[in-house]
Parts: sequence; structure tokens; C-alpha cells
Amino acid sequence: MSGSARQLAYDVLKRIERDGAYANLVLGPMLDRSGLSDADRRFTTDLVYGTTRMRRACDALVDRFITVPPDAATRTLLRLGAYQLEFAGVAPHAAVGETVALAPKRVRGFVNAVLRKVSTVEMRWPSELCRLSYPDWIGATLRRELGDDDARRAMNRMNEAAVPIVRADGYVQDPSSQWVAAAVGAARRERVLDVCAAPGGKATAMASAGADVFAADIHPARIGLIDENARRVDVELTLVRADGTEPPFTPESFDAVLIDAPCSGLGALRRRPDARWRVQPRDVDALADLQRRMLGAAAPLVRPGGRLVYSVCTLTAAESIDHPVPHGFEVDDRRPEIGAWRPYGHGWRVLPHDADTDGMVLIRYRRPA
Repeated sequence: MSGSARQLAYDVLKRIERDGAYANLVLGPMLDRSGLSDADRRFTTDLVYGTTRMRRACDALVDRFITVPPDAATRTLLRLGAYQLEFAGVAPHAAVGETVALAPKRVRGFVNAVLRKVSTVEMRWPSELCRLSYPDWIGATLRRELGDDDARRAMNRMNEAAVPIVRADGYVQDPSSQWVAAAVGAARRERVLDVCAAPGGKATAMASAGADVFAADIHPARIGLIDENARRVDVELTLVRADGTEPPFTPESFDAVLIDAPCSGLGALRRRPDARWRVQPRDVDALADLQRRMLGAAAPLVRPGGRLVYSVCTLTAAESIDHPVPHGFEVDDRRPEIGAWRPYGHGWRVLPHDADTDGMVLIRYRRPA
């Protein structure tokens, strides 16, 4: 693979570390401007996502041979080299030589010496979570929530790159998200509200079934993204800028409401490689509070006989089944017709290794007529 691919990966990684940029937002535009071949684009993507995902493990690989902490840019370059050597299957001479070539002259010898040692000295991992490259708190959370075996399998699966799945209409969407949209049961001419609709995958899927879908989001830029995706798959949506905790709609005005709520994303870490380093334990509590307020605000919008569907791409009880059943609703405990769902409390959960999808929790409620 070309040095240009590694240079671009290095530039993206520096933006992620230095500026707090999101990998999935910064990489695409930089690739589009790069002129790289398809093969080099795939290689660059693997380097960026893989190095970000395996950051803790990469640090452990190089720290054995460092006595004085390097500057941030050099640290990023060492991670990039270590990822190629340990996880990407790149030949050692190429991984070391091409990575050293990216280094400024003042640190080139240092980078060369460290990476050569990484390539030749067997690693003894200080812990399983270090080898898997997860923060200790995430490992502990998943073990508590899932049990040791499922936690280990989930973490291993989330260290593998997601394979793009294309719907019949050309939209790329993880199967678990498709299953959530199907679970709403949106029918022709029904009024359906998607409270947190961006980027629009679930909303467009429901609109394709013939429903009159209102796609809401609080951020104007994300509403623009919904509109762009709806145009791409040729469906019509009613776009609404709205705060999910204060939705501006008449009570009992929808046949179905979907809340695909903001969450910690602990079930989708393969798709969001930097999330494991951004999310903190306190975020789970804050998000759970936001989710409860969204549920409370959305429930009155459902007409008698209608449905309220709640989903999160995380795996924690605090963000799903611990929420109280909305007032005036009952749980719909029927197994969803589509998807590899496991029973989970009064809802359903799919783990990343169950069907090679994002991890997701789904809960369905109905309002008695």
C-alpha cells in the first residue's frame, strides 16, 4: 500500500487526537479529496479505525521501550506503526520503514528504534482488557451486564470492522437498526414520529412502507442530513426541528412514535472507534436521565391504540429496561418478527456477536384503546 495512504491516516489520527475530531466525520471528506485508489482508501480506513480502536493496546506495545513520554504527534505515529505490526498483518519491514518515513527528522531515529523492538520482542499483555483495548470501566460494565462469556465475545466482535450492509433502496444501514424500524410496524398512511431521526435510516425505512413520517432532530445540520438521505432513496418525510424533551406536537396525534434515543453507544463501538475513549461512566447516568425525559414527553403524543417504540444502541439496563413503563401504557411483549433478538427484561436485546450487528436494545409499548 502507498505511503500516501499512511500519510492521510496519520493526518486524520492527529486531528482525532489533537482536535477531538470524530473519526467517522473527518475521514470521509479527507478521503474524498485524496484521489487515492479504492484499495488505498480501504487501507487508510483500516489504519484510522483500527489504530483508534486499539489505542490502549498500541500504547502498551510501544511503552515497553519508552523512558521519556513523546510529544502527541510522535505518540500518534508510534500507535500507527504498532497497529500495523500487531493487528493489521502488515509485513514488519513495510510497517516500520513506511511509518518511520512519516516522522520528522528529529524523531526519526527514535521512532525507528521503538518500532523495530515492537516488531521483534514478544508482548506479554498486562491484562485482557489491555489486549482487547477497552477502558477498564467499559470491560467491567459489560461483564456485569452480560456475564463474562458474552462480554468477552461482544468485545472481540466489536474489535472487528463492520461490514457495510446495503438495503434494497441503496441505503447503508446496520441490520439491527433495520430490525428496530421494522419493529415499529409502520403501515401505509399511518402518522409516525421519529423523535431522534438523524441520519434518517429508520425514518426512510418507515416512509418506504408508506407511512407519513415526521422526522425530528434538534440540530439543523442533522436535519439537513436526514433530508439528503431521504432524497437519495427517493422518499418523502416531514422534517421538524424539535427538542425531544419538548416535542411541539398535539397530544394523541400519532399512530406510532419511535424514540431511538441518544445513548452511550456501548453496543456500537466497532462502528464508532473513538467512542470507547470519549464516553465516561458519568455519561451513562446523564443519558439515562435524558432518555427518561424523552419517554415522558413522547408518550402523550401516541393516540389510544397506538404504539411507542424505544431503542438504544447500548447494552446497559440503566439506559433501557430500568426506565419505568410510561404512564398509561402497557408492555408489548410479543417477539419482534424480524431480528435475532434475545429476551431482556420486558424488552429485547441483540449482542454484537449474535448476528454480527451493532448491539441494541428494543422495548415496545402500546397505549390501550
